[in-house]
Amino acid sequence: MKSAKLHNFNVEVFILAGGLSSRMGRDKAKLRLGRRTMLGHIRRPAKELGLPVRILRKDVISRCGPLGGIYTGLIKSRADAVLFLACDMPFVSAGLLEEIIESLGASRKAVFSRYGDLAGFPLLLRREACLPVVEEQIEKKEFSLQSLARVLKAKVLRPERTRAEELENINTPEELEKARERLRYADSK
Repeated sequence: MKSAKLHNFNVEVFILAGGLSSRMGRDKAKLRLGRRTMLGHIRRPAKELGLPVRILRKDVISRCGPLGGIYTGLIKSRADAVLFLACDMPFVSAGLLEEIIESLGASRKAVFSRYGDLAGFPLLLRREACLPVVEEQIEKKEFSLQSLARVLKAKVLRPERTRAEELENINTPEELEKARERLRYADSK
């Protein structure tokens, strides 16, 4: 198990689990995927790294999309950096999280993952440097993660092709069924 103190900065994990789940029609965090809930799947890799994990179900400022959860995590944390995960990404591995943490280095403010053409979760933000920027984005009603990554001049990490599936998120009943099939196939091997 890895230490929560890496590269001279400490990291705390916040899992965003308070979305509306409108396309799914029910709370995604509580959906079962194999033996675990989706929330249980995403919590596991962070715990494997020995990082403290907190679940965010309610944002301090509502109706800001994921930016509301990010803002909430930044104001609640006391860590140097905050790693944000989404509860609807059950295939993320500890190895990928470690790669993101290592990518922050000494001088960067932020690292976002890239899936396809989009910067998104998991993402790591230096708390003190990013909090004022997130506040400003909310004030301007700029809720896009793409916009936040651009304003922060974030490093955007594109995982190797073999890891790309780790960044898939599950938003619809059809995507959930595909994830269940994927898990059954993996378990049968």
